Amino acid sequence: MPIIQNTSLARLRAGKLSLGFGAGALRTVATPMFAKAAGFDWLFIDMEHGAFSVNEATQLCIAALPTGVTPIVRVCFGALDEATRALDNGALGIVIPHVDTPAQAKMVADALRFPPRGTRSWGGGVAVYGYAPPGVAEAQEEINNEILVVAMIETAEAVANADAIAATPGIDVLLIGTSDLSADMGISGQIGHERVQAAYRAVIDACKKHGKFAGMGGIYDDIWAKTYIGWGAQFVLGGADQMFIMQAATARAKFLSSLAG
Repeated sequence: MPIIQNTSLARLRAGKLSLGFGAGALRTVATPMFAKAAGFDWLFIDMEHGAFSVNEATQLCIAALPTGVTPIVRVCFGALDEATRALDNGALGIVIPHVDTPAQAKMVADALRFPPRGTRSWGGGVAVYGYAPPGVAEAQEEINNEILVVAMIETAEAVANADAIAATPGIDVLLIGTSDLSADMGISGQIGHERVQAAYRAVIDACKKHGKFAGMGGIYDDIWAKTYIGWGAQFVLGGADQMFIMQAATARAKFLSSLAG
């Protein structure tokens, strides 16, 4: 069986937007289908802030694979063992938060790529082949080419190092975590602040220079989303399940209540 295509990566390579649906509260295996029906390209399974076990995260990954929605797991910084187990069991991408230096970026890239591009151990990975993989060498090469390795830029230090992080072999995306970045800068929540704008410029320029993809997270304001996407952000986290449910439910309750006069 051929490897299941990373449709999110294919969209990025084609110069298109790739839209992420955040999963932090939903546990049902219907979640990838919700994301697909709503028009999203990847499922952001959040083990950093969501209370997912590795088992729960990988069940969502396996459920996502047949839908064409790319399963991407965020683990905590330093939890590379959870990242490789997620990859072994259906994930097609990993997000690592708080990557501040090129040395950290190299450590991440090495851990998540098979030799000769990294040091990842072979012991699985077959879910992305529908459990019918080719030979080990062929599978390792194909998986290396299909997974997305995403470094989050969440501090002023990371922005200052954006060029070197983007230059790191094996890193595909620099994803700005705008909430944490603005907090680190002492301007928490000011997503359109001139320093945040400068950070987006720097990261997007670094990505363009080194052939990588720029990402945007924590921007749910229409004006600034349009701005940063216009500048070149492609890998876009559109929001998360709790936010989507609360917004729709609140709007519906408000409307129905208004009918009572």
